[in-house]
Amino acid sequence: MSAIDELVGELARLPGIGRKTALRLAFHLLKAPEEEALRLARGIVDVRQKVRPCSTCGNLAEQDTCAICQSTRRDASTVCVVEEASDIMAIERTGEYRGLYHVLGGRLSPLDGIGPAELNVDPLLRRVGGGVVQEVVLATNPSVEGEATALYLGRLISPLGVRVTRLARGLPVGGDLEYADGVTIAEALAGRREL
Repeated sequence: MSAIDELVGELARLPGIGRKTALRLAFHLLKAPEEEALRLARGIVDVRQKVRPCSTCGNLAEQDTCAICQSTRRDASTVCVVEEASDIMAIERTGEYRGLYHVLGGRLSPLDGIGPAELNVDPLLRRVGGGVVQEVVLATNPSVEGEATALYLGRLISPLGVRVTRLARGLPVGGDLEYADGVTIAEALAGRREL
C-alpha cells in the first residue's frame, strides 16, 4: 500500500470524513508547505500526549482537573450529565449554564455491550451523594439509548434526595410545524410553558 493510500485510509476513519474528502485532505497536505503539515502532525501528537480526562468530571484537560472544575465562579450545586466531552462544548457555547459537568463516556447500549459498568456512573453517584449537589441535569442525547441512560440515572439519583431534571425538547427556533415529526411535536406540547 502506498503512503498516500495509507494516509487516505486513516483520514477516512475520522467521523464525518468519507473517502473522497480524505483524498482531498491528503492532496492538500501534499501541496501545503512542509511546515504546515508538520504543525498538524505535531498538533495530533501533542493532543494525544497531553490531553486526558479530568479526574473530577471526565471533561478533557491538560491538567489533572479541568478549567471548569477549577473555576470558583461555577455553581457547584448543579451538575449537568453529558454523554461525551464534546457535549460540554456545545452547552458552553450557549453561555446559559453556569454549573459543573459530569461526562459519562457514552450511553447505555446493551446491543453494543455498553452497560452501566462501562460508563462513568459510580463517580457521578459519589459526587451527588457528597451533599453539595442539589440538582442533576440529565443532558443525554434524545435517542433511544440516551433516553434509557437518562431513565436509569434518574432512578439511581432520585433516592439521594437530589432534584433530577432533563433538558427540554421540542421545536427548533426557525422550524416549521408542518415539517416536524410527531414525536418532536408531542415533546414540544408536553414541555410547553406559560407566556
